[in-house]
Amino acid sequence: QNFIDMIKYKAQWYDKKCIQISKVFPSSKLCSECGYKKEDLTLTIREWTCPKCGKHHDRDLNAAINIKKEGERIFFSRK
Repeated sequence: QNFIDMIKYKAQWYDKKCIQISKVFPSSKLCSECGYKKEDLTLTIREWTCPKCGKHHDRDLNAAINIKKEGERIFFSRK
């Protein structure tokens, strides 16, 4: 059993929803403020500033915000 299956099992156990986003979703590359996609972002870059809106991002925090937004988008589009 893999990690995703365990998460889905626990979600079902506690009567919660588990929303899985695409593996290729560019969570780190998208500006969580305006949606600009920074194509040249490499794994060594830990912080970046959006050239479109000027928002400064911590790579991991920005990715977490984008993952949450994408999960909510998928969840609410199913209703």
